[in-house]
Amino acid sequence: MKYIVGIGGVTNGGKTTLTNSLLKVLPNCCVIHQDDFFKPQDQIAVGEDGFKQWDVLESLDMEAMLSTVKAWVSNPQKFAHAHGVNVQLDTSDTHILILEGFLLYNYKPLVDLYSRRYFLAVPYEECKWRRSTRSYEVPDPPGLFDGHVWPMYQKYKQELEADGVEVAFL
Repeated sequence: MKYIVGIGGVTNGGKTTLTNSLLKVLPNCCVIHQDDFFKPQDQIAVGEDGFKQWDVLESLDMEAMLSTVKAWVSNPQKFAHAHGVNVQLDTSDTHILILEGFLLYNYKPLVDLYSRRYFLAVPYEECKWRRSTRSYEVPDPPGLFDGHVWPMYQKYKQELEADGVEVAFL
């Protein structure tokens, strides 16, 4: 059996923490982090809000991400070995792929591939506080969270709801 599990949701909502915990207990489990598919900084547009548009789908190479997912689908055992995952012989017929990221359910070619979709949400104040405690390769300029990050989260969450994408909210 092959399972593709999406762990999506708001920035700093606990997606990576949950993913890392699951990796420790699930057999034959691989992960693909959406953050690994950001385009280079010089390819990120500046929006009307004056901020680099990191929190939009166009900032990600989603075709490359989809290609990586398809590589796992075609041969999960080979993919696992290539990514340093030891395949457990007693469960070698079960393979799990976790996709972790903030815009997993807004890229239509991926939507139907999931066995399960989960969406982590935290309240605005908690999210803003968590974001302020993180260090990013490209530091957040003042006002980015309120002027861009949170509005983009709300926009994409509303889009997936409007598109009828079924997710389990956690």
